[in-house]
Amino acid sequence: MATRSHSAAARTRSAAARSARRGRLAPGKQARGLDAAEVAIAIDSAAVAPLAALVREAGGAPIGAYHEPLGGRTLLLASLPLNALQPTPFQRDLSPTHAKRLAAKIDETAAFLDPLIVVRGEDGRLWTPNGRHRLAAGKVLGLKQITALISPDESLAYRILALNTEKAHNLKDRSLEVIRMARNLAKRRGREREGAFAAEFEAPELLTLGIVYQKSPRFAGGAYSAFLKKVDRFSEHTLAASLRQREDYAARLAEIDARVKGIIAALQARGFKSPYLRNYVVARINPVRFHKAKKGDTAPPMPLAQALTRMAASARSFNLGSVSNSDLAWVAVGAGAGDQGGG
Repeated sequence: MATRSHSAAARTRSAAARSARRGRLAPGKQARGLDAAEVAIAIDSAAVAPLAALVREAGGAPIGAYHEPLGGRTLLLASLPLNALQPTPFQRDLSPTHAKRLAAKIDETAAFLDPLIVVRGEDGRLWTPNGRHRLAAGKVLGLKQITALISPDESLAYRILALNTEKAHNLKDRSLEVIRMARNLAKRRGREREGAFAAEFEAPELLTLGIVYQKSPRFAGGAYSAFLKKVDRFSEHTLAASLRQREDYAARLAEIDARVKGIIAALQARGFKSPYLRNYVVARINPVRFHKAKKGDTAPPMPLAQALTRMAASARSFNLGSVSNSDLAWVAVGAGAGDQGGG
């Protein structure tokens, strides 16, 4: 008995040790970035002179300058009047409720600590790609000036999803921001490949979903996200041409969703009241629901156009009589707290 007890205790300690190791963050094997002497930049140096002049013209004041320690980008820390700043035109819509709540929290601490990231926009004005709600909160508080980190790298304006930490994006927000970015870039750099903007767009399905959301704000995109992740890929065509193609994909997806709504209404009329009806119906008509990609395989199981054709056919031939409450129960287990609505 004592031997068994000792063995069990040893296993427990071993499991605890493994768990502790998993919880640790392993440091990088190689040191990266700049040394302290490489970070500092004199405020009057030629590297930041154009940015400093821009700040003064806007009614602000340069405070300091440095190279950010990872990539070495030049940044100017400055104070700027709020009316000199505006969010990038493709940023998600402002949530007044969130802005007021944020203003109240900032007011409680009596300190506006986080600088906004700022770049010079295409129109010559100062844009913030990640500070729409903090900027609005500053206006609610009546601030005269706000601190900002200004970069000469205009491409940061298109890194919204990576930069934004002030309010988590839901699927709808992300999709709308990505399609707005894409339309803006198509006007300026439309002859470049869509795939060249993978870092800015994050995921190809966001482009397709974004087009649908623009036309149908209440679209339940979350139900189609898993399907699109399997078949939607960045195109090798130009961005302008790709967006035209995606308009067609989005229209077809909207038609499928209209049929799904009809199926849901018919099932509800038969007495099915599960909140997971949409997930269930979309899963049933998803032509790639059973496909599991092999490790390292990024190719889609079929082209998006073909997948949409099959999905539409399945929606048209959906058999209402084949649905049972036990099927819906399994969907509920799989969905858990998953996204049902527009997010």
